[in-house]
Amino acid sequence: MRLAIIAVGALLASAATAEAQSCYDLWYQRNAIFKSAGYCFRTRQAIAEFGNAGCQYDDERDVPLSVRARQRVESLRAQERRYGCR
Repeated sequence: MRLAIIAVGALLASAATAEAQSCYDLWYQRNAIFKSAGYCFRTRQAIAEFGNAGCQYDDERDVPLSVRARQRVESLRAQERRYGCR
């Protein structure tokens, strides 16, 4: 679990320093945060990209993310909405 928290922190740091350039970048950054915290993906695209090995949480609300990680996820979602991503 500690390793997952460290990984989330590293993702947040790298994501915060570089502005995403595409809908895919935003999607990937958001889902990488969930993957590192144990989320079980449901969509074909996410499963193909990240897999579900070692996943523990079926509901995004149950994934143990820090306040900062949740804020980053919401920021990425807001950008996706602004860009009209699907």
